[in-house]
Amino acid sequence: MFFSSFLSPSPFTSLLILILCIAGVDFVYTTPAKIGQGYKLISIDKSPDGGLIGHLRVKEKNNIYGPDIPNLQIYVKHETEGRLRIHITDAEQQRWEIPYKLLQRNTPPSLKQNVGRSRKNLFSVAKSEYSGSELIFNYINDPFSFFVTRKSNGQTLFNSTSDDSDPYSNLVFKDQYLEISTKLPKDASLYGLGENTQPHGIKIYPNDPYTLYTNDVSALNLNVDLYGSHPMYMDLRNVNGEGNAHAVLLLNSNGMDVFYRGDSLTYKVIGGVLDFYFFSGPTPLAVVDQYTSFIGRPAPMPYWSFGFHQCRWGYHNLSVIEDVVENYNKAQIPLDVIWNDDDHMDGKKDFTLNPVNYPRPELIAFLEKIHARGMKYIVIVDPGIGVNNTYGVYQRGIANDVFIKYEGKPYLAQVWPGAVNFPDFLNPKTVEWWGDEIRRFHELVPVDGLWIDMNEVSNFCSGLCTIPEGRICPNGTGPGWICCLDCKNITSTRWDDPPYKINASGIQAPVGYKTIATSAVHYNGAREYDAHSIYGFSQSIATHKALQGLEGKRPFILSRSTFVGSGHYAAHWTGDNKATWDDLRYSISTMLNFGLFGVPMVGSDICGFYPAPTEELCNRWIEVGAFYPFSRDHANYYSPRQELYQWASVAESARNALGMRYKLLPYFYTLNYEAHTIGAPIARPLFFCFPNLQELYDVSTQFLVGSSVMVSPVLEQGKKEVKALFPPGTWYNLFDMTKAIVTKGLNYFTLDAPINVVNVHVYQNAIIPMQHGGMISKEARMTPFTIVVTFPSGLNVVEAKGNLFLDDDELPEMKLGNGYSTYIDFHATTSNGTVKLWSEVQEGKFALDKGWFIEKVIVLGTNGTDGAFEINVDGQPIEDISKVQFSTSEIKFIDSLEDEGDKKKSMMIDIHGLELPLGKNFVMSWKM
Repeated sequence: MFFSSFLSPSPFTSLLILILCIAGVDFVYTTPAKIGQGYKLISIDKSPDGGLIGHLRVKEKNNIYGPDIPNLQIYVKHETEGRLRIHITDAEQQRWEIPYKLLQRNTPPSLKQNVGRSRKNLFSVAKSEYSGSELIFNYINDPFSFFVTRKSNGQTLFNSTSDDSDPYSNLVFKDQYLEISTKLPKDASLYGLGENTQPHGIKIYPNDPYTLYTNDVSALNLNVDLYGSHPMYMDLRNVNGEGNAHAVLLLNSNGMDVFYRGDSLTYKVIGGVLDFYFFSGPTPLAVVDQYTSFIGRPAPMPYWSFGFHQCRWGYHNLSVIEDVVENYNKAQIPLDVIWNDDDHMDGKKDFTLNPVNYPRPELIAFLEKIHARGMKYIVIVDPGIGVNNTYGVYQRGIANDVFIKYEGKPYLAQVWPGAVNFPDFLNPKTVEWWGDEIRRFHELVPVDGLWIDMNEVSNFCSGLCTIPEGRICPNGTGPGWICCLDCKNITSTRWDDPPYKINASGIQAPVGYKTIATSAVHYNGAREYDAHSIYGFSQSIATHKALQGLEGKRPFILSRSTFVGSGHYAAHWTGDNKATWDDLRYSISTMLNFGLFGVPMVGSDICGFYPAPTEELCNRWIEVGAFYPFSRDHANYYSPRQELYQWASVAESARNALGMRYKLLPYFYTLNYEAHTIGAPIARPLFFCFPNLQELYDVSTQFLVGSSVMVSPVLEQGKKEVKALFPPGTWYNLFDMTKAIVTKGLNYFTLDAPINVVNVHVYQNAIIPMQHGGMISKEARMTPFTIVVTFPSGLNVVEAKGNLFLDDDELPEMKLGNGYSTYIDFHATTSNGTVKLWSEVQEGKFALDKGWFIEKVIVLGTNGTDGAFEINVDGQPIEDISKVQFSTSEIKFIDSLEDEGDKKKSMMIDIHGLELPLGKNFVMSWKM
């Protein structure tokens, strides 16, 4: 929530950015001359843990961006079969690294003082390569460089050598400037390096600026560092028709510019260490599995969070909220969660209630009513704690000494309440205090989750500020985000004015601009300069711990600012977008990027945050947003109301698209389990499932939900059809399963898409669990199941697979073995004229206790049924199948590119009247 963030960092500068971006002006900065001659490897040995440890000495000192660090230590370790680590730091002094307790990982060997000088020219490692299961580390002594190769095909994945013709330097390592580069093949497709809004789609585009530094600049600004910092990229290469993916993570929280030129990539970092992790893949799914295994698996989300959410900044009082809930119900549009922005607060102060507009007795009565129905309630919490001696949260914060300091005093900033201090979540005492404040608030208002916003961290002022005397700040007039404190710039330290200027905010803004002064100090002397981009991450961890400690329930947290590992604790929305067709399109790329980053629960503000969306745009946006992993309509204080029932046509689109989402909730929730166990994104680019098809590497206007459901939305004004790209195989229309597309190759099809229609298709060889749907996930969850089996059309011997995970979603852990979960694998085959469908159940008791059962099976792509129907449950035949009924429909092939002679008659078989308990193994078969 921050309307002014499109005017941030200042009304003039951000408006200038916007105008220049619209005009197509790129912010490109000339590359300086090469810096120095790099380093020389003077010793290398085996480390006690089986890795390598070496020492580097600078070849020629210079003072560009400060003096060189003369001696470096390099540590290399194959940590797993698919993960290689290369860690480079000062050999003589400890440097800032992301706290090992915050992001848990192995600690490199301790530094040995002056070891570079004492072990001069010692090489006990005979070969210049160090091989693991799939990755090989190779090095050159002078000037030192390394390259990482793939063992299976010999490809070079990373190469830090710098030739005379290269526009970048050899390794540079100074206190406040680190530079390292890699050569890349021109046909490599790169993804990641976020968070930013990429106008060209999901692929990283050569010569666009990529700056990583958490910043409150709204998402409508293109190619600008936004709310999160994720210094990882995935590299997908197609060699001889085979796609191979790997990922590179530079684990560093300092500000950085990354220059991608198409054939090289250069990091320019203003502090910390070079701590590289390489993930071998070779498939995109394997990459994300390896990456999240290291940074932390995505948090399990409660079942209700996959329902639809409604929010607005500007629900002025409780009666408005009550009216919104009632109107959704009247319009028959599903709704699971109602949200409050800061409207519920007393003076915009965290953990308070406005006694007039949100009186506690009436709010509690409202919550009891919606909780009884299964609905949930979430409110916003900003990190800034109002400086107010009558405010208990502030008083307890001061008493516990929890705030970030500047020259020994809590650093003063301004956000919505006026003057604020910022909690230091690196301090264990702060984590305890924060948890206690959340507990106190939960006793006041039993919220079901928390929305942590403005945590980049955002500050309406810059520099060193004091509370003005003789005037009220803020005075209650105007927009509220104009700085009214008395402030002076801080530029006297090298932390506030570093020698190298990253392209912050797209305008090389000072690193402390509209945030905490970077010379401010955290717990144990850590500087804001180093810890800035992990603020939201550290707050997510503290909030997760607090919510889980309340009632032992699974937490739900939505965070604006994210870092490497944030997905282990929180969901994310993409911030302040604009109600434009372009922003609708950008939302797909941003969502897909966060799946790579290990934050699969992600979505954008449906219909746009501001200004007013058109009716047509809102129709098309809900048709996309209904299939975001996190699906929420959210609007700005100054925009007209845009709840989905405000227009009759949008309400119809919502009933249609959200109606299908609620039928697919078992599928979404099973993907939640898959994300939690192997890191798999819920929403995925098409190439994830078809990595050998190079034509899919840049598809950014369609996406997959899981591996089998493809969404092909309308993203342009005035269009009543959509040109969609279909990979080879059979694709069934999810809204009308008697319609299908069959293609032998990769082909475009033009699909009808009237205003209330979104095209969603299910791929062959899949088994999709569905339910009846409903107005709320709690009710939808208890309806009977339908199992949809998709065979490729016209083939005689085929198989299909699917799965289903069910559990008590209140439990903090999402796993089997606790007595409150069931997992089912479904299989189906056709061979010798017989169709066979069966289940393999693990821990069926939970599903049996819930009474869940299958009432219908839909099989697509066979040539009908010819009797001999049999059912076995737990090995026992069901004798009486008189209630079971069959119906068949011929499948119509839409605009098929195949010759009519190539197609065989294909049928949809609807088997209903079943009462198969989900918790028991069943086998069903019949003759074709």
